[in-house]
Amino acid sequence: MNKIEHIGIAVKELNASIDLYQKLLNTDCYKTEQVTSEFVNTAFFKTGDNKVELLEATSADSAIAKFIEKKGEGIHHVAFLVDDILAEMERLHSEGFVLLSDSPKKGADNKMVCFVHPKDTNGVLIEICQEIKWI
Repeated sequence: MNKIEHIGIAVKELNASIDLYQKLLNTDCYKTEQVTSEFVNTAFFKTGDNKVELLEATSADSAIAKFIEKKGEGIHHVAFLVDDILAEMERLHSEGFVLLSDSPKKGADNKMVCFVHPKDTNGVLIEICQEIKWI
């Protein structure tokens, strides 16, 4: 794993939270995106080398809606950038970690993603992600 790619924060209202984080971080949201496969709308902020992703549920059945219902708004996951997501998934699986999918999915911000079950990581949902390379 190369570095923390971003911190994901679950929010109830994306537009209100965009305003809040623009003030808090003193920077503009650089991208919003809908990830239909995960039933979320996202917004991204960059401060220095660090990124923050806000996640708003678009369905009551989404993982974000269930997270907010159970725990309230707050940190949802920590994402780590990897060079080869398939190799990293294989490595994690061989180390005994439970992955939440058998293959990577297209995520937000031009990434392929996979999540590690929080039961295996002291209650923290871990995302591994790889930049999608365009030829």
